[in-house]
Amino acid sequence: MSKPTSHNRISAPEIRARKGTDPIVALTAYSALTARLVDAHADIILVGDSLAMVEHGMSSTLGATLDLMILHGKSVMRASTRALVVVDLPFGSYEAGPKEAFESAARVLQETGCSAVKIEGGARMAETIDFLTGRGIPVMAHVGLTPQAVMTLGGFKIQGRNESDWPRIEADAAAVADAGAFAVVLEGTLEPLAERITNVLSVPTIGIGASSKCDGQVLVLEDMLGFSERVPRFVRRFGDLGQAADEAIRSYAAAVKDRSFPGEAEVYRSKVKNAAG
Repeated sequence: MSKPTSHNRISAPEIRARKGTDPIVALTAYSALTARLVDAHADIILVGDSLAMVEHGMSSTLGATLDLMILHGKSVMRASTRALVVVDLPFGSYEAGPKEAFESAARVLQETGCSAVKIEGGARMAETIDFLTGRGIPVMAHVGLTPQAVMTLGGFKIQGRNESDWPRIEADAAAVADAGAFAVVLEGTLEPLAERITNVLSVPTIGIGASSKCDGQVLVLEDMLGFSERVPRFVRRFGDLGQAADEAIRSYAAAVKDRSFPGEAEVYRSKVKNAAG
């Protein structure tokens, strides 16, 4: 594994240099609590706009705002010291053009202290990515299934099932890489297509529902820990903390109701003896 820079945080150029070497580990985190856990093991912490659904109960990622992303980005940065922290630019904060994207990205970097932003979209975003990277803002790109475009995609549909779509998706990945993205997230992409893209691009691909042949992988932390009731097929549950939490909360509720909590060990007693005793 590449060593972190002297300031102990992995940089975007270091991630880019990992192309074709040891796989890149990425996970989402939205809070100081989860960031502290993830930071010890991940190369990249993604403060994804999926927090709109996971943390705030929204029906899609479209409800995430720039203020919300910055709030969670600050929390993650306070608790992490090693991983490269990437914050999503949310829907409506960059699509109007490079100038809007720069203003949003600059604000995110300045207010959170993170090292990079992520932008969804392929060839249509190449000009914006070139504009940002040319002005010192590292960008992670995101192609394939792009949740912010779910309404135009007709839902969360796997991309590349029809080989006639492959040239467009390949062109999207090539365009964002050529524009200066230091890595490209491939989401919900048919495995053979994801492998082809990975083999061609000069920058790392980070798969989520793509292929083990990608240069790295990312998952939503709450999904892989078993907190989410329903998860996509591509998610593997590496733990079942949701059930463990439910059992702990049930036990707490029962202990409160039968007055066994708090017990003798959890209450404060006066150290002064009763004078009459």
